[in-house]
Amino acid sequence: MNLPNLISLARLLSVPLAVWLILDGRYTSAFWLFVAAGLSDAVDGMLAKYLNAQSALGKFLDPLADKALLVSVYVALGRMGQMDSWLVILVVSRDIMIVGGVIVTLLTIMRTYKVTPSLISKTNTAAQILLAAAVLGRLGLGVDDMGAITVLTYVVAATTLGSWAWYLVIWYRQTAGMEDAQ
Repeated sequence: MNLPNLISLARLLSVPLAVWLILDGRYTSAFWLFVAAGLSDAVDGMLAKYLNAQSALGKFLDPLADKALLVSVYVALGRMGQMDSWLVILVVSRDIMIVGGVIVTLLTIMRTYKVTPSLISKTNTAAQILLAAAVLGRLGLGVDDMGAITVLTYVVAATTLGSWAWYLVIWYRQTAGMEDAQ
């Protein structure tokens, strides 16, 4: 296992701690752990490119760690009443749809299934990160968000719906002839 993969694994292993910190009301610690996890995501990507250490494991481990962290933080913040339930449901549902689509496709057509994130998907992830950081920053550091959380909530909702639609179109295109071939 190379260094970038170890960093991704550490981020994945930090998820239970992040959830516990949020559920225990330790928002300052949760904020800093979330920031460290975000920085580790940037570092492992740069190291993988710089050290020419990109691997098949890393292609799965990095997005798994990202999704696990974001979904878990959203669920924990929703559970604590710090994030709207409808938004948590929307974000979690999108990620379940993406993972489920990949699994169904791999199991039914038994070939490599490649999904390249679109601009809307990357924008959605960035907006989700910013919203979670803003909520944790408000709770843990007392930062006045000046309405940014409300705006980010709707940006996350809109980009989640756009990303969801994009993935459905891609999945449909890649699987369109599947039923006819059987």
